[in-house]
Amino acid sequence: MPTSPFRLIPLLFTTLVGTMAMMAYVAIIGPVVRQLGVSEVIAGVSMAVGGIFWMLMARPWGRMSDRKGRKRVLLIGLGVFAMGYVALAVFVDMALHTALNHVLLAGVLIAARAVIGAFYAAVPPTAAAAIADHTTPQTRQQVMAKLGSANALGIVAGPAIVSYVSAYGLEWGFYATAALPIMGFLAIALYWPHGTAPRAVPTPAPGTSSNPAPATGKLALLDVRLRLAMATAFVAMMSVSIAQVSVGFFAMDRLGLAADQSVRAAGNALACVGIAVVVSQQFVIRLKGIALHHWMIVGALISMLGFGSVMFVHQTWSLLLAYGVSAFGMGFIFPSFQAMAANAVHATEQGAAAGNVSAAQGLGMVLGPLIGTALYTLSPIAPYAWIALSLIALTLVLLYRAKLGRIAK
Repeated sequence: MPTSPFRLIPLLFTTLVGTMAMMAYVAIIGPVVRQLGVSEVIAGVSMAVGGIFWMLMARPWGRMSDRKGRKRVLLIGLGVFAMGYVALAVFVDMALHTALNHVLLAGVLIAARAVIGAFYAAVPPTAAAAIADHTTPQTRQQVMAKLGSANALGIVAGPAIVSYVSAYGLEWGFYATAALPIMGFLAIALYWPHGTAPRAVPTPAPGTSSNPAPATGKLALLDVRLRLAMATAFVAMMSVSIAQVSVGFFAMDRLGLAADQSVRAAGNALACVGIAVVVSQQFVIRLKGIALHHWMIVGALISMLGFGSVMFVHQTWSLLLAYGVSAFGMGFIFPSFQAMAANAVHATEQGAAAGNVSAAQGLGMVLGPLIGTALYTLSPIAPYAWIALSLIALTLVLLYRAKLGRIAK
């Protein structure tokens, strides 16, 4: 029976709105807990819990997509993801207009974020696995870069849109956020073909990557074929998370900005990040035939220079420039480690492999803010020094593995 052609646009749109919804929560939860009279700690705990459940559930979702199919898993994940946000929006609307017990408020916020993180975890690995199903090793990183561009746009657009809508009332910010995964669900349900099925991916040509090992059933968490891709994913996401949590404090303490000015500077810095990632990933999309490890090594060095230069920043414009340079390098790294993981495994293990990598990213997202805030208590520049050292270490490992011929080229 013939299958429908693979359609990338619905997948990119779903990735875009999913990322927008996840990042919008970060922008709106602070004002919400402040207005509800709940401790700011609850906002941090809810965000951490979301990241933890994302990390824990990414691998099971990836394996399930191998067994049950990509579309089914995407619809389940997006469906509950959307319902979780709708329920949270209704609850927040009620809480803003009715006095509720603070313990109840805290419990619902944390539980809702846990559900949202657990079911959103189905989207990144399944989307990456779907792309791996329908691309060759030689073209995979270009298509992964398009997925990364959708993520980058979501990081910028999510907080921007919800901040604008929230001006009409905080509850409307949550309703707008809930509408995003609903649109993603509809895009997959209506425009992603039912007949879309994995096809056999050709064996990589000599010199591009090693032959994928045959499927062996359940993929181990630390499968030797995926360790380098997972380590790269962890370092990259840890670095980004540290930079996100540190920038507002840095703007106040190092640049001497007032609280409202620091928020604006942090928002501008993150906007520069999104723009720089989109621009850099256009290079990955258009410059074909460049080895994966070359993209990763160059990206790590550029990001290291960008983050390292923050230690010498004393003006707002130079902070924005440093973050832009750092993100430009990260735009080379993210699609490359996803493609590396896909190239390393059998066609029937793509979901599991993408789940492993997504779990490594989730771990970086959880540990990054903890490491960043702990180091910041020592010095405002300490988090950036840690990022630079981590990227130098990653570069050395990549060079060593490339020299031994144990890395996809």
